[in-house]
Amino acid sequence: MVLLAALTPARAEAQRPFLAYHASWYDVFATRGDETTLARLPGYLTHVALAFARPDLTYPGGLDLSGTGLQYPYSGAVLKEAIARLKSRHPGIAVLVSVGGANAHGWGRFDEAALARLVGDLGADGVDIDFESENPSCTTVSSRVHCADDALMVEIVRRIRAVLPRPHVVSVAGWSVGAYGEGSFADAPPRSPWRGSLLALLHSPEAGELDLVSIMSYDAGPAYRPAQAFRAYRAAWKGPLALGVAVMPSTQGGPRYTVDYTVATLSEILRDPSGGAMLYALLEVPPGTPGPDNPDYRTLSGLICLTLELDGCDAPMP
Repeated sequence: MVLLAALTPARAEAQRPFLAYHASWYDVFATRGDETTLARLPGYLTHVALAFARPDLTYPGGLDLSGTGLQYPYSGAVLKEAIARLKSRHPGIAVLVSVGGANAHGWGRFDEAALARLVGDLGADGVDIDFESENPSCTTVSSRVHCADDALMVEIVRRIRAVLPRPHVVSVAGWSVGAYGEGSFADAPPRSPWRGSLLALLHSPEAGELDLVSIMSYDAGPAYRPAQAFRAYRAAWKGPLALGVAVMPSTQGGPRYTVDYTVATLSEILRDPSGGAMLYALLEVPPGTPGPDNPDYRTLSGLICLTLELDGCDAPMP
């Protein structure tokens, strides 16, 4: 037994994070959980974020999704079955309800109690926070970045943790330039109103309540360098960190996540043992002819798995 253990290669203490957003608005109708794309996701994903619940959601219970913001074309009962089926096949996957998104501006009416009821009723594992301020108003004072919504962002994390204590998972998605503006990254390009918008949270005690940070590392313009943004976030956050990859072409003229660009970008973070990737979003198909220069979500998912040297990369993505 001892000899066998000595001959067995040592495995990493924890798998690199690979979070993928599951776009509810692209899913197809199903009458049973095992018919859904969600239930058939591969086991190399570590986190699946159901996109998106509204921060001002209404959810009294009963698996009625109509007031939640989630746009699945099937019932809450089927969604619950799908989550249970996925977790029975791959117990290591954490299913999160992602709250927020680019078009969600109801944070002043955030209802963490309703969100916690939804997580519990669905049998999910926690929450992903995608807070995208309409008016960040970030400025630098005495070498520290201060933004209009700093206190609100910290409060949101505190309130979610109060209703969803560990072992529930809480992750947060940060803006592409959300860790720029201080230290060695004080002048890192590009300039942006969201520059440094996550630093207050990452510097706060509430950062210890987070389990994963992902970087929305796209739509930031041609001067943006994803690997540099990763280093900036790493300077402020020591936990699991996922660099974002987008299926759709950039709306700001930035680099396209082609096959070659994705491999080259993710390869730059492989020296970081807790560095990983985030994909936005599953079920998205970009315009035009699919190929190495225009990969869809299936191609990018498998490519990320292989580049991060995860297990089971040959598993099909529905």
